[in-house]
Amino acid sequence: MAFLNYNNRTICYRLLGDCEKPLLVLAHPLGMTQGVWDDMLPTLLERFRVLTWDLPGHGASAAWPQSAGDITPEDLAQEALVLAKEAGSTRFHFAGTSIGGVIGQQLVAEHTDRLISAVLTNTGAIIGTPEAWGQRAANVREKGLAAMAGEIVPRWFGPNASREQPALLDGWKVIMGRGDANSYALLCEMLGKADLRERLRGHKVPLLLIGGSEDLATPPESLKALAQFSGAPEPVILDGIGHVPSVECPLILASQLLQSLD
Repeated sequence: MAFLNYNNRTICYRLLGDCEKPLLVLAHPLGMTQGVWDDMLPTLLERFRVLTWDLPGHGASAAWPQSAGDITPEDLAQEALVLAKEAGSTRFHFAGTSIGGVIGQQLVAEHTDRLISAVLTNTGAIIGTPEAWGQRAANVREKGLAAMAGEIVPRWFGPNASREQPALLDGWKVIMGRGDANSYALLCEMLGKADLRERLRGHKVPLLLIGGSEDLATPPESLKALAQFSGAPEPVILDGIGHVPSVECPLILASQLLQSLD
């Protein structure tokens, strides 16, 4: 792991692989950490230098400062750009899941010149409703992440993983419970406001969308709507997979990335 001080916060990141290879930046889902990519790394490092990082208040990254106000998609996109600069890359490939996919959409919309290509998984131009995200933010602030993890984590995975790997769910409940509640709540509120539909029209970034047939948070219809707004091809829908394919089927997702990130 490595650390970078940016805007009075410490960001935890990893930069792995041959500096002569093209850079691939990976953004993880809400409530998780950069560890979601671990099982994909051996495959990805054959072709890419890989950069992963922990979002505010997640993993080993510092919480969002109370004095800094709301978090926006542009704030998170700037983290990706600063980290890519730290890696010495002016242009890079990007892949992100869930809120990581929202970061990718922001990069596609506002920083097209920095992207070589992008893969967005299990996301949408709009995710959920402002009311639902506002309620989750309020619940997290009141009860804490550890208390909420038992309700949220099972929604991340398809029925096969939930049934066959109970320890997987238990482990991610522990990880989620260790996060910073206010940072998580601010990210919930960000998702409640985010609407990138009109801003995605007319971009020039090669784009692949991937979803899971059993994803409750961003079902296939969410990816199909995003394809219409962004001009991306028909999404690839992974059968039997939930919200986090990098954990449920890492080799399949890695194969999809290698095929598309040229």
